[in-house]
Order: sequence, then structure tokens, then C-alpha cells
Amino acid sequence: MRAKAADMPGKDCVKVAVRVRPFNKRERDAGSRCIISMASNIITIQDPRNGQVPRSFCFDYAFWSHSGFTRDRSGLYVPEEPGGRYADQGSVFQDLGEGILENALQGYNATLLAYGQTGSGKSYSMVGYGPNKGLVPTLCDRLFQAIRANQDSRQCQVFFSMLEIYNEQVVDLLSRGSRTPGGLRVREELQRGFYVEGLRRVPCDGAPQVEQLMEQGTRTRTTAATHMNANSSRSHMLIILQLKQIFCKESITKQSNINLVDLAGSERQRASGSEADRLKEGTAINLSLTTLGNVISALADVAVGKKVVHIPYRDSVLTKLLQSALGGNSRTVMIAALSPADICYEESMSTLRYADRAKRIQNRPVVNESPTERLVKELKAENARLIVWRKSGEAKSPSCLKAIQMLWEQHLQEALKDWEQQYATITQERRMMQMYPYLLNINEDTQLSGVVKLFIQDGDWDIGLSDSSPRSISIKGLGIQNRHAVFSNVQRRVSLTPLAGSKVIINGTLVSQKTELQHLDRLILGSNSTYLFIGYPSERGGDDWSRYDYDYFQSELAAAEGIHLHTLCDSGAGPGKTDPSLLAVFYDYIKLMPMVAEANQMSQELQKGVEFKLEIKNLALSDSKGHDLEKEIAVRVTSQENKQVWLWSKAKFVNRKFLMEELYQQHAGEGAGRAPMPRDRDPFWDPLEPLLLGKAHLWLQSLAFRIALEEQLEVLGSEGTEEAILQVQLIPCNPTGLPLEEDDILIDPSELLGRRLDFQLVLDQCCGLRWIKQARNRGIQIGFRMFNSAQPFYTPAVWHNVNPLLDQRVHFTSLHTSQGLLEHLQTSALVLELWGLQEGCRDMLSSLEGVKMTPEGCFIIDRTETPDTPATLDPVPEVSCSMRALQLDVEELRNTNAALRTENHTLKEQLNTARTECGRGRSERRGSSVRPSCDAEFARALKVFYHSMTSVRGQLQRLRRHRPSEDSDLLGLRLFVDEQSGLLCDFSELLEQSVSSLKQDVAAIVRRKRERSGIWP
Repeated sequence: MRAKAADMPGKDCVKVAVRVRPFNKRERDAGSRCIISMASNIITIQDPRNGQVPRSFCFDYAFWSHSGFTRDRSGLYVPEEPGGRYADQGSVFQDLGEGILENALQGYNATLLAYGQTGSGKSYSMVGYGPNKGLVPTLCDRLFQAIRANQDSRQCQVFFSMLEIYNEQVVDLLSRGSRTPGGLRVREELQRGFYVEGLRRVPCDGAPQVEQLMEQGTRTRTTAATHMNANSSRSHMLIILQLKQIFCKESITKQSNINLVDLAGSERQRASGSEADRLKEGTAINLSLTTLGNVISALADVAVGKKVVHIPYRDSVLTKLLQSALGGNSRTVMIAALSPADICYEESMSTLRYADRAKRIQNRPVVNESPTERLVKELKAENARLIVWRKSGEAKSPSCLKAIQMLWEQHLQEALKDWEQQYATITQERRMMQMYPYLLNINEDTQLSGVVKLFIQDGDWDIGLSDSSPRSISIKGLGIQNRHAVFSNVQRRVSLTPLAGSKVIINGTLVSQKTELQHLDRLILGSNSTYLFIGYPSERGGDDWSRYDYDYFQSELAAAEGIHLHTLCDSGAGPGKTDPSLLAVFYDYIKLMPMVAEANQMSQELQKGVEFKLEIKNLALSDSKGHDLEKEIAVRVTSQENKQVWLWSKAKFVNRKFLMEELYQQHAGEGAGRAPMPRDRDPFWDPLEPLLLGKAHLWLQSLAFRIALEEQLEVLGSEGTEEAILQVQLIPCNPTGLPLEEDDILIDPSELLGRRLDFQLVLDQCCGLRWIKQARNRGIQIGFRMFNSAQPFYTPAVWHNVNPLLDQRVHFTSLHTSQGLLEHLQTSALVLELWGLQEGCRDMLSSLEGVKMTPEGCFIIDRTETPDTPATLDPVPEVSCSMRALQLDVEELRNTNAALRTENHTLKEQLNTARTECGRGRSERRGSSVRPSCDAEFARALKVFYHSMTSVRGQLQRLRRHRPSEDSDLLGLRLFVDEQSGLLCDFSELLEQSVSSLKQDVAAIVRRKRERSGIWP
């Protein structure tokens, strides 16, 4: 279904269209849910985490391409039913492309912007695949059809240009010469506005020639991305069609530019609670997209009447070149591509907000026409007769038009020679594809995949940077050696032999010896040069090569490292169900894997001595209830020289990776003579900060019964490694800090409600610190936050000791135990954080801001508001604090007095009854004297059982963490089964002993109670 608000009027606002694509393979495998709906031209998006608050947006055009389609015999996607809601490529061109074409033929500048996250369908809408042609090729077909239909009334000339903007550098994708260092320069003229100096303009006389030029530009773009170590998803591609129409009868020339822009991926970094990067503003990689957003916002404010002092066109290369398209002399359409999956909610929401601002921009398009005399002036150097004709003011000269025609034909002949050379190359390539095996490049951008083909002919062939030998295959990329490997093609069998010091991965496995290749083997050369091996034609058959995309390569590599989708996403959601948040983490992991490999290679070549490693942080360690919440990607950064360690969030690492690329390219361009970079601007360095090593859970249930607890807790790192053993105690006590006796143990925790609860947290010792074992010049601190404390607490720093004594005791008080605190004690744990310190970083200090204390120095928790209690207390004035404590004591005495009166009344009634029924009264008094003794015995039995269950819980945790190694063979699995059986037996024995002991104790207590009460003889 397609919907549109209105046709393009004469006075133009930017028209915005939104297109929703089908689920891709990744989203189908995850069982993703569609969160976008469409009604007419209104788009509604649902937050998967909050189903109560949908957001709606209204646009000029809305295209539903998510469902309701089928594929016909020719491979064309069409609606399942005539008049169905599915919007195919033809429907999109009818609403968007025809208007752009009509504007261009009328003499207006026209611009089409494609915006959206990587993989949202921008390239499909712009270029298309196979028979499903996108806007660009269809627009070119229709343009040349219109030129042929009107050739009697006008003469038309079409020039084609194609460029890329990456890291604020302009690259001519059609250039025949070597790359200009630093890229082409953007100039400005009064008449032309901003333009690219030296950009090649190729004359075209047909759509096939344009398609061939696009293929040439794509090939150049792929090679450039590999050579520059550039991420194509962060680059912008511009196709410029210049149409010049000469009307002979009217002596008028109209010239219009059609700008077709595929913007860089707009994905946002998932929130990670991470710190702001000190070098965030230093990167130029996102400058164009950020500036484009600023320009759109400023123009949107202008459209609604706000006063805007400055519109930052000049802040980036992209916005300079698009100035006429945004608020200037152009009719502009933006198509925003959306993923409908729940795991892409943040990116889709960001795209919708961006497009919503863009639709407010108002342009001022005018027809670009001029008299023939202006054209004559441009050609005066070509024809001296034209100068005389211009001075004499002749109305019209046939010789002038003849000169124009001759010049145009000369340009076409030059372009035709290039086209014939390119066509011969393509023909030769297709012929070799039917004769030899070859390597096919695989790129993150599907548009750039399958462009480069490296043929492996008979004999031995060196592959690497060097191309000095006639039997060498030259490739570029990070980590590629001069002679990287040797391909041998003998008797129609192809093998690969890595050379010393080179990195070669085949099907996810690092190889160092000669390996025979099979059809559709996956190769990674160097850091991240990915290729698919295509065997001889006889081996190919009808295999589907499309499934071997970039994600397949990285997933295979992750599996070799022990990271599997099914194990990571095994969240217990049920069979066939996958947690979307965990799936997003998995794809974050495989997306960052090649970036980490490239960062390590750049660090090695630049001699930075820094190593990067991916980690998956389990956020269950941060949850006081121990629930397995979301996981999160982090990058551990280690200095190999002094063992200093940093932990970067995903967003911070991605930003730093782009800065590393800039530094690496500058180093490659300037060589060893470049001055060293100041440390504070070095993307490989950061100031040292405390590092979260791991966490431990201290369950608080014993406090609900006022039972003391002493435990040895395992401090687990984010990957499940044991970082240390922490010895802690929870001691119920009185307000002065003295431990309670066994008689104070509660049978029913609800007896605590409304009463004062005091307890001490004692941190005795930390043993076996893995952090200190790795480097003795380090230290540690313990941090925690008790219930609703306003600030976290930190122990003093301890340095240079593997088994440091902490000897920290903190007294907490709840003056009136609430239901919330009681539930917290019964169901939650105190999360103890182990922080690592390094020489040069500051200790973490406990802040007392907002913390309330009693006169005895006890920290108050569970500050509930009551009608008689102020909402906030001032912790500073001692008088106020003492007054508050006195008020609470008075209230407690009142409650105690009321309870004593009730008990006194009850005792009087019992005494009167005893006087009238003496014999029966003696028996009742014996029973009442037995009860306190039995309660104390039961409390002691409960305490023993609770401590024994602590051991049971520890054994259960060991069982949960005990898993076989990913690379275990049959013998290893048998050993694992034996170990698991032993652990199960130990767990069963511990549990049986604990329950049996409790049963025996309870039975003994009941028997003694009955004996004392006289029920048994």
C-alpha cells in the first residue's frame, strides 16, 4: 500500500516518504515482532518495552513493503493481490521518481535523499537488485525515453558524475587517475554555488551507459574502502545527473542538476550507561551526518517562524554540496527507510524523528534557464566565429548550433572509448568466470559485495600487497603482508598455503599449513578482508550463495571463539523464542569483532602497544534479585607494556575506532616523519579510572529472622570468572552495636513490621585477588548500596596485597521497618562490587550527601514518609537529628506501653480463671512455661538449617556455572558428565542432610513439648 498526502506544489517544502521493508534473515531467525503499523500516510511505532505509549508520525508518502507480496517467475516482487497494500519498486517510482523527472525536464534542480540505518533498505530503494530496479536506474531509463521523445524540439545533453564522501574527504568514483591525497576540494562560485573541483563529468547518451558507469563507480568504491580501511556504512554516495536542454526556436537553455544521495547509516549506539568520550567531538567520521541534522533542525525552525541566526551549511562537505537541496533552489524528496523489527526500535525511532523535522523545510526552486548567448559565451574559446556573432547581436545562427552539436559529439566519442574499454573488461571477466575458480569479495554493505573477483588460474599465485611478480594477485587491507599466502591450482584442485607472519582464517578456523579449498569456503585474509571461494563451474551446481553474507562470516568466527547465538540467547523464554535484547547483543558482538581485529592491527603497525578484546557483560550481576537481565558488550583495553587496563563501552570504542582510522591514514600518508601525537589526543590512550572487576551477591534473608550470617562469597567477573573470595558477615544487633542473642531470633519475619531493626555489615577479608596476581602495583576497593541508600559506600583502598584484610564494619538502622524493606530482605541480595585501582587513578570516596544518620552514627535506611514524618531530613544540624531520634523513641515507648497494657489485661483475666479452675489452671501454667523454651529451641534449629542451606545454595551455583568446553571432544564430554554426576551427588547429599537434620530437630522439639505439657505419659 502506498499513501500520499498531496502532490508536489509550486512552492515547495521538502517531501518526505517512509518505506517499511520486510524482515531480513537475522530478524526472522530471531522471531522478531513487527512494531510498525501504517494507516494512509500515518506511521505508528510501538515501543516493545512499553506497549502503552505508541508514537504516530504523518508524512507526505508512506510505502508498506513489509508484507503482502510474492515473487513472479522473472524474480519481480509484486503484490499478492491486485490493488493490495504492498508497494513495489514501480509504485515508489510512480510517486517519487516521476515528480523528480518532471521537475528536471522543466528546468528545476531536483534532489532525492535516502536516509536510514544500515540494512534498512536504502540501497534497495535507490538502486535495487536484479529485475527489481530502484529509483536511480528507472529514473535514467525514463529520462532518456523523454529525451528521445522530444528530440525534435530540443537538444539534450546528459552528464554523469559519481562521488563518495568519507571522513570529510571527497573521492571521485569515476576518476581514471590516481587518488588525490586528502580528496578533491570543494569550491564556491556565485553562480554555481558549491561544487567539487576536478570532478569528472562523463557525457551519456543512453541508460546502459549510465548503468555501466554505476558499476564502475561501485567497483572503485569497494576497492577504495578496502584500501583505506573505511567502513562503507559510514560514507555518503552522491550521483549527479546534469541535464542541459537547448531549445532552438526559443533561443533558451535550461540546465538542471539531479542529485541522488545515499546517506550514511544512521544507526544509534545502544544506551549502555557509559561515560561521555573525551574525544567524541574530535572525529570527523560522523561530522557530515551530524551537521546535516543541525541544518535540517535550523531550517525547520525557520519554517515555523523562529529566528535562526546561522544555518551551518559550511560545517561539513555534505551540507555544502546539498545547500541547494535544503532550503535553496531545488525540489527535494527524502525517503526514510525503516526496519519494522522490535530489536531496531531505537534506530527506527531516530529515523522517524529525523524525517519529521525534514518535512518542515521550505525550498525556493526556480527554473534554471538562460539565453543562447550565455551558452555561446561558454563556447567562445572553441569557435572564434561565435565571438563575432555574440558582439553583432545576431538573433540566431545555424553555425552556432552546429558548433554545439560538434562539441557534444566529440565528448560522446571520448566517453564511448572509455565505455568500450570497460565493456571489454567486463566481457573478459565473465568469460574467465566460466573457466577458473575465483575469490568473491564479501562486504558489510550488500551493494559492495560480489564486486571484486580474484581469479586463480593454473599454477602457483602469490597473493598480497606486492604486485611485482607477473604471477601475483594484489590485494589491499589491514594486516595484509607483501606476500601473504600462495594459491596453488594443480589438476583442478586449489589449495592455500599461508606464509610466515600472515593471518589466514578458513571457515572460522585459523590455519597455518597448506589447506585444500572447497567450493563456497569462507576466507578471511589479514584483519578483515573477507572472500568467498567459488570453485570450478562443474562444482557450482545450484547452490544459493546469498546466505554467505558478511554476518555469516562473522557468526562463524564468533562460533569458533565459543560465542553462539543459541547459547547466548538461551534465556528460558520458551522453545523457539529468543530474547530480542540478547539477540541484539549477539549481533553487536559479531559487528564489533572485525572492528576489534582492525584496531589491534592498527595498534601493532602504529606501535601503540595496546590490545583490544571483546567482552560480554552479564547484567544479572548488577541485579539485587539475581535475575538474568540484559547483557552488554564492552571492550577491554590492555597496555602490553605496563598492564594498565581500561574498559570501554561499545559507543566509546566505535568512536575511538574511527579516530584510529584517521590517525592510521595520516600515518600512511606522511610516513615515519610525522611528529608524535600528544597523549591527550591519542585515541589509543585514556586517563586511568577505577575498573569494575566483578560482583558478589550477599542474600539478606537471614536478617528477616534476625539470624547472624557468615559467608565466603565468590566475586564473579562479567564473563563468569572468579575474581576473588570475599569473607563477610551480617550481624543483627541492638542500637549500641551489641550482637543479639539466640532468644532474639524471630520465627515469623512479619513481627519486624513497625519495629526498629539494627544490623552490621562486616567485610573481613578479600582472598585470592586475581587482579593483584596479574600485577602487584594495583589496589582494590569494595563498593555497595544498601536498600534505598542515597549514595554508594566504598571501603578504603588497599594496595599490593593478594589477600588484604579489610576489617570494615558498617552499622545500618531502620527505625520503623516497612513492608518494602521486609520484602527486600526476604527476596533480594546486597550486591558487593569489587573495583580495581591502578597507579595514577583516584580512589573512590563515599559521599554523605543525602545520607541520614542517628546520633550513635548509624546509617538510616528505609526512610518511609508518614503523616507525622517530614519528607526530608536535614543531615547536617545535630539538633535536628537528635530531635528526630527522640520523637521516634517516644513513639516506640508509646507503642510498647500500649502493648503492656493489653498484656496486663490478659494476665488479669487468666488469673481470675485460674482461681476458679485450679487443677486445669496448673496444667495451663505448665504449658505456658514450656512455650518460651520451645520457641528458643526452634529458633536454634532454624539457625542451623539456614546455615546449612547456605552451603546448598553455593553448591547449586557451582552446578549452574559448570558447563563443558566448546571444543570438547568425546572424551572431554565423558569427563564432564562424570564431574557433573559428582556435583549432583554432593548437592543431593547436602540437601538431604539439611532437610533431615531439620526434621529431626523439629521432631525432638515437638516430643519434648508434649512430654512437658503432660500429653504423653
